[in-house]
Amino acid sequence: MSAQSSLRPPVFQVDPSWPKIPNDWVLGEVSSIAVDSRDRIWVLHRPRSIPEAQRAKAAPPVLQFDASGTLLASWGGPGEGYDWPEREHGIFVDARDYVWISGNGGWPKPTGPGSGDDMILKFTPAGKLVMQIGKRGQSTGNGDTVNVHQPADVFVHAETNELYVADGYGNQRVVVFDADSGKFKRMWGAFGNTPPATVAPNPPAPRPNQGGPDGPPQFGLVHAVKVSRDGIVYVADRTNNRIQTFTTEGKFLRQVRLAQQGTVVPVPAGFAFSPDREQRFLYVVDSGPMQVAVFDRKALTQIGTIGMRGAGPGEFDIVHHMAADSKGNLYTAEIVTNRRAQRFVIE
Repeated sequence: MSAQSSLRPPVFQVDPSWPKIPNDWVLGEVSSIAVDSRDRIWVLHRPRSIPEAQRAKAAPPVLQFDASGTLLASWGGPGEGYDWPEREHGIFVDARDYVWISGNGGWPKPTGPGSGDDMILKFTPAGKLVMQIGKRGQSTGNGDTVNVHQPADVFVHAETNELYVADGYGNQRVVVFDADSGKFKRMWGAFGNTPPATVAPNPPAPRPNQGGPDGPPQFGLVHAVKVSRDGIVYVADRTNNRIQTFTTEGKFLRQVRLAQQGTVVPVPAGFAFSPDREQRFLYVVDSGPMQVAVFDRKALTQIGTIGMRGAGPGEFDIVHHMAADSKGNLYTAEIVTNRRAQRFVIE
């Protein structure tokens, strides 16, 4: 039973004018969004998801905006010396403003021999490659300490300079690397178990009733990972509707599921922390009913929601990843239908 909470969730207003897309550019599926140390907002989208008739106007895959929504920089795409993702998925900017990119090309159907996004890229803010972990099409599965396999999300824990990877579309694990050298450090599965030797295919739909009340002993689709200031690792297991928490060494702490309203199964897909010192609020993307769930982070109790399914400002379809800035404003990324980034201003 979750502890009760006395916290009241913050109130937000959507900024319908954010961002301003210049040059008649068109966005594809907006898969991820991040905020850097100077409150600049980074948007990652999928130009190859744009209909062919509009693709000549595709924006570069990486876009940097200020808080007013003005474009500051843009870059990305295939280049010499690195494997750009076949299907852009996650973006994160660390405390030193390095930009990390992940992809899930090859899911749900393999794209051919030697293809598939089995790597993570690290860039400077100007788009210069710093490091690549793994290589395209080289994963050997859950036990691989060199390559990832269609990773969904990354997070750099500044205190230890460690890169945490939600290695979730092709593998079923959290894996940790040194953020400077790319050297493997450790990995774990659901409940802190050793990841399975055989990689099970990830279904696109939720499967909340499998494995008893706690769910199966291994992850379904590890879609997001974040580490709080007090050293708790939060992991979103998307297809099993559960959030699991761990120590930074991978010891299992707790599990919670998102509250179900009606017949729509919740689908936890992304995280953001409130910026106060205690990080009192945990925001969780719920791409089942299309909303953001608000949690009392310490109690791990859901205390509110933001948004609903729809195409209007402040609504979602399909909300995918999110981020928060230093003032507490929230930013969301939408794939498939709405294909946009939104800004929610805290009152």
